[in-house]
Amino acid sequence: MNLKERTRKELEEKIENLENIIAKRGLGSDYLAKAEKIQRDANLAIILGSVTAVLGIAAWSVFRSND
Repeated sequence: MNLKERTRKELEEKIENLENIIAKRGLGSDYLAKAEKIQRDANLAIILGSVTAVLGIAAWSVFRSND
């Protein structure tokens, strides 16, 4: 790895570390954490709802075809 690539990689890592620190402790970090939690919960609800719907449709079609 030449000097240019190594320097670029080190700078990118430092910038990423700074961004993480700002995200954890900076302005709006509490709001960001709440928004991430709400988004995660919404995603889980959508996934569980979808799985329930698919299982319900599958069960309905199986029991309907038995009649």
